[in-house]
Amino acid sequence: MGELLRLRVVISGRVQGVGFRWYARAQARALGLVGWIRNMPDGRVEAVFQGPRESVEAMTEWCHEGSPSADVRDVFVSDEPVVGRESDFEVR
Repeated sequence: MGELLRLRVVISGRVQGVGFRWYARAQARALGLVGWIRNMPDGRVEAVFQGPRESVEAMTEWCHEGSPSADVRDVFVSDEPVVGRESDFEVR
């Protein structure tokens, strides 16, 4: 299956109230990723993506554009240790 990668991504800009999390869930599932996405109290969106390196990198690139109504200003990416207990991608 190739090398697994897990990244934490924090997206800032106009990313809440614009369907960002739901579009991201659809994209992550289409790429075969597991993990989660949630709104943060400060207006940013935080997500964790895990799966094959190429798919995680594609998802991270998607976050720079986001949903059609989003206005992404910045995307911060950090490495996370791969975990084996997740089986889906969920909106929290």
